[in-house]
Amino acid sequence: MQVLFRLFTILLFLPLSLCAVTNNEAPPEDSVSFKPKSIRKVMERVADWQLNSWKTTPPKYAMTDWVAAAGYTGILALSDISKSKKYVKSLVKIGEKLDWNTGPRRFFADDYCIGQTYSILYMKYQDEKMIARWRQLADSIVTMPHTESLEWKKGIVLREWAWCDALFMGPTALGYLATATGEQKYLDIASQLWWKTTDYLYDSTEHLYFRDGSFLDKKEKNGRKVFWSRGNGWVLAGLARVLVNMPADYKDRARFEALYKDMAATIISLQQPDGSWYSSLLDPSSYNIKETSGTGFYAYALLWGMNNGLLSKEATWPVVKKAWGSLVIAVQPDGKLGYVQPIGFAPDKVDANSTEAYGVGAFLLAGSELHKFIGQNSALAAQ
Repeated sequence: MQVLFRLFTILLFLPLSLCAVTNNEAPPEDSVSFKPKSIRKVMERVADWQLNSWKTTPPKYAMTDWVAAAGYTGILALSDISKSKKYVKSLVKIGEKLDWNTGPRRFFADDYCIGQTYSILYMKYQDEKMIARWRQLADSIVTMPHTESLEWKKGIVLREWAWCDALFMGPTALGYLATATGEQKYLDIASQLWWKTTDYLYDSTEHLYFRDGSFLDKKEKNGRKVFWSRGNGWVLAGLARVLVNMPADYKDRARFEALYKDMAATIISLQQPDGSWYSSLLDPSSYNIKETSGTGFYAYALLWGMNNGLLSKEATWPVVKKAWGSLVIAVQPDGKLGYVQPIGFAPDKVDANSTEAYGVGAFLLAGSELHKFIGQNSALAAQ
């Protein structure tokens, strides 16, 4: 069995979970390759599966929706390291089909998450039409008063960032637009609204975010507060992507970095023995199985911090190494990424066949930062 396992690893650059390891166990130390070529290969397999799925299966949600938009972020990251141009070309084709527009609910952050993809593509091609409509909407966001309470009622999500997921959707889109256009006003409003949401949803004792106001008083079966893994994954990944677009001398940068480090330390402490994070962060036994979308976002954000001097490489490498191993063994032979919690708003069940584009996006973002890390730290990575 071990010989067969190693043979498949060599041939496919992809450890198959049917061989030697179950998905609730840490993969053997030598079963996952950390060579750059192997990382790219498994990323391409996952991306190819997702792109093919969009072509062959009618999407359940609009291609402007956050589900797809989060997937685009990872495909874009892959396009920067892949030798193939098909990944970036596929996103340009999608943008053209969508007429470079955001979703129909204009001030709902889920519907303009796609703005970060448009902004990054604009920086590559300098084609004004790619950001024209998104920029027009962003100008309206800048001028809105944003004075409503974030209490979970009266359709507040359509006007404010009243749920933690929004911190990946909204501020990142505005941050990348600020970088693309050189207009700081987009970054300023992103920072202002980030801290409004944080003041309401961040638990400074647990160093985690409640999903929304309806969770402030809820408890898990074990009596602990309810903190959703993917929800906090959205936040930590969002922090990384906002910081990417924040100049070193920006007035709020130190505050963002401090929050990032506080959250990162907590997330690291909550990693499970198999290298993943389960759906409920403080009551992992309630859904005692890996969840790859949250795990992918954590791996991405932690690796980004290592690559950008915010986290110790030596101390954090064992954490992300285990996380990547846990993610890779969740990839099926055809490239489908499993164990992605379905669309939801709280800790919930997951299985080997559940997948969504946002999980793919998280996986590819993590892989892109890992690829960069390995390239710059080969000696440490070999340990």
